Amino acid sequence: MIRLFAILALGCCLAGCSSESAPLIATDVQVVSPVPGAATSAGYMSLANTTQQPITITRVTSPQFASVEIHESALEDGISRMRMLAEVTILPGQEVHFRRGGKHLMLRNPSGDIDAIGLQFYAGPALVLSINISAED
Repeated sequence: MIRLFAILALGCCLAGCSSESAPLIATDVQVVSPVPGAATSAGYMSLANTTQQPITITRVTSPQFASVEIHESALEDGISRMRMLAEVTILPGQEVHFRRGGKHLMLRNPSGDIDAIGLQFYAGPALVLSINISAED
C-alpha cells in the first residue's frame, strides 16, 4: 500500500527572515512513500512567493534520500514525457504547483525506513524553505 506523507511543519531559513515574512510558503505537501523495493518516490505541493522579487529554486535536498530532482511531465506528440528541470522560478505574488502530470519532485534512493522527511529548497546557495513532514497513519 502506498502511504502519503502529510505536512507537519514548515519553516523559512533566510537571513533576517522571520516566520511572519517567509518568502516562500509550501501548502498541500505530499510525498508518496516508495513502494517496497522501489528506489524512487514523488513529491507534490504548491509553493507561493510572498516577496516582491522572483525566487528561483535551483536545488532541493533531503537527508532521507540520496537525491531529489525537479521534474516536469508533459504530453508531446501524444506521448507523456518526463524531463528534469534545472530550476523553477516563482514570480512575485505567484504560486507554482507541483502536481501529478506536471511539475513534481523525484526523490531517489531512500535511506532505510522513512517515518519523517525533510525537504530543503535552495535559491542558489541560500536555503529559502525547509519543510519537515511525517507519515500519516
